[in-house]
Amino acid sequence: MKEDILEQMVDEYLQHKGYFTRHNIKFRPAGDHVEYDTRQDAVHSDIDVIGIHPRLDGARRVMVVSCKSWQGGFRPEYWVDAIAKNKVVSGREAWRGFRELTREKWAAAFRTTVAELTGSSSFTYITAVTKVVGSRAEWQDNATFRENLGGNPIEILTFGDMLKELFPSIDTTPASSEVGRVLQLIKASGWSLDK
Repeated sequence: MKEDILEQMVDEYLQHKGYFTRHNIKFRPAGDHVEYDTRQDAVHSDIDVIGIHPRLDGARRVMVVSCKSWQGGFRPEYWVDAIAKNKVVSGREAWRGFRELTREKWAAAFRTTVAELTGSSSFTYITAVTKVVGSRAEWQDNATFRENLGGNPIEILTFGDMLKELFPSIDTTPASSEVGRVLQLIKASGWSLDK
């Protein structure tokens, strides 16, 4: 059971689009990597959600999602700057929250894990967030991030983006997930932001 509601929403969203999903997949740099440091690299990071679509090809076939459910929203420019300047945010270096985007040894482990699970080195990397404050472009177009991901595309997906796509297609057939059921009840109640 996924405990983070944003992860549950991503799961519902991807399954609604035809993806099979897995959650909390561990990865860490290989022990034989030239830059491996036992003190820094012994603890795993994880892929929050990974989706595989059996009928799609290319980068859209595999969606690899990192969830950041910060209520204040996600500020791309702030995080790119904090990572570049190696700032400490909430008691740790900013890059540590985005290892697979910022450090080659973590990126290599990430890409290897994705390829082992999906049979593909082509994927779309998604940063799922509550909301975006500022422009998505600085994050999505970041050359270092793209290079570390093997040239694969990067997207930001907001909770609102998912709601806009899911809500119109919610019907009365009992949903298979708790999030799906909550969305059904909200729709059945007649509630909307416009009221």
